[in-house]
Amino acid sequence: MTLSYLTPKAASPAEVRTRVRVPVRFADGYATVADVFTFHNLADGREHLALGLGDWEAAVTRAASGDEAPLVRPHSECMTGDVFGSQRCDCGPQLREAVERIADAGGFLLYLRQEGRGIGLYAKLDAYALQDSGLDTYEANLALGRGEDERDYETAAQMLLGLGVDRIRLLSNNPDKAAQLRERGIAVDAQVATGVHVCDTNVHYLATKRDHTGHTLDLTRFVS
Repeated sequence: MTLSYLTPKAASPAEVRTRVRVPVRFADGYATVADVFTFHNLADGREHLALGLGDWEAAVTRAASGDEAPLVRPHSECMTGDVFGSQRCDCGPQLREAVERIADAGGFLLYLRQEGRGIGLYAKLDAYALQDSGLDTYEANLALGRGEDERDYETAAQMLLGLGVDRIRLLSNNPDKAAQLRERGIAVDAQVATGVHVCDTNVHYLATKRDHTGHTLDLTRFVS
């Protein structure tokens, strides 16, 4: 199910603007190195990033010759989860997991500036307040007059095409990401599930994603 309000169309490649090597270290001590790319001509004009992890160049070369596609995760920015470690969602743990798995396999993490499923940081916090009054994560967005999920993955496709990638293995539990990327001209050879990062304070949020939008999350040990 495509949730974006934009009409899907094949993406045009973005132009690489800058490539810089950045050492990366997480709070648990895991460290790696990322080649961080910025771009010209992204459709929405925002400052999205692509992180080349592991031997991403070999992965791109293999894919071009018909072998296994690189592992890719489009990760939507979540300041509360990625930076402050909020346990209302599972974004921070998914980001940490994705970096290590992609570094092992060779591929890209696309860091997309789409806070709060595209509604922005302040509106996301307004939605949190509505969730505290009993609405779920999707109902809260609608109560604010916004879409359930306003994210669009045209820029993700543009970045991949600009990096010479038109086939991927998608590291995501979200079927909408796969559908939108295919519509934008990216072949998704496989959808690879992430781990289930559940705690007492995010289990309802995860169950809602599973039940409402078909996320591939096995929560049988935690919720019916």
